[in-house]
Amino acid sequence: MKLLKYSGKQKRPKLMVVRRVVGSSMSPRLTPGQIVIAINSFRKIKAGEVFIFRHDGKEKIKRVERTIHNRIFFIGDNLSYSSDSRQFGWIRRAQVIAKVVWPRVHN
Repeated sequence: MKLLKYSGKQKRPKLMVVRRVVGSSMSPRLTPGQIVIAINSFRKIKAGEVFIFRHDGKEKIKRVERTIHNRIFFIGDNLSYSSDSRQFGWIRRAQVIAKVVWPRVHN
């Protein structure tokens, strides 16, 4: 029998997150009213991936433009209608909730 090693760190349970898109900042890839499925279990945050994060008490869905250390610069796909890191600045990794896995919306 194989015993699991205890690393001393408490692991976050893997959860599926289901959200409905509000607004057109991610059009045409994500449209208003569309359902997205995300998971809260991910190791790295890479440019081009789409995440749900919390900012000013609201959840937002945006694409990663770039990352530096534990900070992420998010932008919307529809730049004319997006309120994103160009306005509110960098987001801390701790504010990231989940990675969108369906529908596939990678560049």
